[in-house]
Amino acid sequence: MNTASKLGAYALGLAAVFGGAVGIGNVAGPTGATVQAEQAHAGGHGEGGHGAEKSGQKGTEKVVPGGLQVSQDGYTLTPETTVVKPGEKADFRFTVTGPDGKPVTDYQPLHGKKLHLIVARRDLSGFQHLHPAEAGGGVWTVPLTLPKAGTYRFFTDIQPKGVPEQLTLGTDVTAPGNVEPEPLPRPVQTAKVDGYEVRLDGALIPGRSSKLTLTVSKDGEPVTDLEPYLEAYGHLVALRDRDLAYLHVHPDGEPGDGKTRPGPAITFYAEVPSSGAYRLYLDFQHGGKVRTAEFTATAGTGAVPSAPAGEPAGGHGDDHTH
Repeated sequence: MNTASKLGAYALGLAAVFGGAVGIGNVAGPTGATVQAEQAHAGGHGEGGHGAEKSGQKGTEKVVPGGLQVSQDGYTLTPETTVVKPGEKADFRFTVTGPDGKPVTDYQPLHGKKLHLIVARRDLSGFQHLHPAEAGGGVWTVPLTLPKAGTYRFFTDIQPKGVPEQLTLGTDVTAPGNVEPEPLPRPVQTAKVDGYEVRLDGALIPGRSSKLTLTVSKDGEPVTDLEPYLEAYGHLVALRDRDLAYLHVHPDGEPGDGKTRPGPAITFYAEVPSSGAYRLYLDFQHGGKVRTAEFTATAGTGAVPSAPAGEPAGGHGDDHTH
């Protein structure tokens, strides 16, 4: 798959709903002390999400951002359970049913996998990028640990055979207990993870392809031997605060194309949702291990107040490996 096709597939659904200018800015996360309060914080968005007008040859149509719908074009994400005990490993199983109501068993691979599963708590902490295994009959299974109590959003990237475009479906899974939402970390240009530093440069202009460059270093030295991970040198996910609108993009170029270097810079061309606060997650592989660098950004006029007095602004922690 060429680069243009990759970016087009992953940006679909969000590209038409963006507006405003995006940059690094001040943000704060949700507040509350129970699962119910956390769910109420996301109220008003729900499965339906935000519609947007998209112009085309056939006039204007409503477009919903990726991941806000549990069902799209007759395909539905169906977990076997929507409750997982926090802190304990579970065998999480789910299916994707098709327009005929039967589990889908035939998929077009996306970056080396038939299906990708993304997990994040609704305060944008606890990010995981997982790759379930087929258990037969259209059932997928993955070992899963939800570290803390809360409501988590589960996204799956799929492209069933015969479907012309990738779909991103989303549903909520609850880890019951007393919820202590974490405020979003302050926006900074450099993230640290497992001894690595990743610098984020560039501004996002909604509605059109915008350039982001993420540069990886370790011990003050540039990393020039990044390893291919899922047919790329990096993967970037963006989630919007409150409703968790989803965007998954891939970098310019690919390993083995004769022009793309294995670091230290990974360049993305992406579009992000309009005004609000966002969390960005970069997966990269080096030394045989996948690591995730996380950033906070704000868009347009959607700056969110800083964390309340007495609450930490540091947020979700630095070390995050797969």
